Amino acid sequence: MYIGGTLISSVEFHGNMSLVIFMSKCPLACRYCHNVELLEDNTQKTFEEVKAEIDNSADFIDAVVISGGEPLMQLDALIELFTYIKSIGLKTKLDTSGIYPDKIEKLLELELLDFVSLDVKAPFEKYRKVTGSNVGSQVKKSMKLLSADENVRLEVRTTYVPTLHTKKDIHNLVLDVEGDIYTIQQFRNKNVLDPALEEVEVPNPHDLTKLAQDIKPLFDGIVKVKSAEFGEQIIE
Repeated sequence: MYIGGTLISSVEFHGNMSLVIFMSKCPLACRYCHNVELLEDNTQKTFEEVKAEIDNSADFIDAVVISGGEPLMQLDALIELFTYIKSIGLKTKLDTSGIYPDKIEKLLELELLDFVSLDVKAPFEKYRKVTGSNVGSQVKKSMKLLSADENVRLEVRTTYVPTLHTKKDIHNLVLDVEGDIYTIQQFRNKNVLDPALEEVEVPNPHDLTKLAQDIKPLFDGIVKVKSAEFGEQIIE
């Protein structure tokens, strides 16, 4: 399996200490992607090697988060890992773009998911502008599948990039969002796929908070803002 790295985190699965495993490879070309090094990374590890990392961390973690890249590109490896993680009593979280709804459906059938962070990158009809691919309908299908499963907690999150999104985009998008949590993430202009975005100013966290406050009445769930300055904030 293609694995780009691991780290221990207290923020990737709220309320849980987690081992985060970054799976390499992604078919999208999101202009603001900040995990560029994972897109074509060819580092391979065996299941036994990854299992050993999980075992070495198991005494002081509550969960394992599999992020990327796009983990669903390696579905068989993902199933193998999540099955083992569940078998030793740890929680599971998947970070995904949601472009493979059939693969998400398989994970749901196997009851391997506790929490999913779904990156909804733009209003569904505007996906090509941000990702280079017209995959909004697939992402929407994934969102509906996950939202309908009562055993899975779903966070939908959008990285707000001033030159790619407008505040109206976020207002329109949240009307279509289904899930337990909606998070607006602060764009970071370092190590991005499109060099032109390095010149784009990072959004002011206070402006993002105001935007989140404006959309909160439109969303039946928790609304959050995630920024470098203030971490993760729940909007009251």
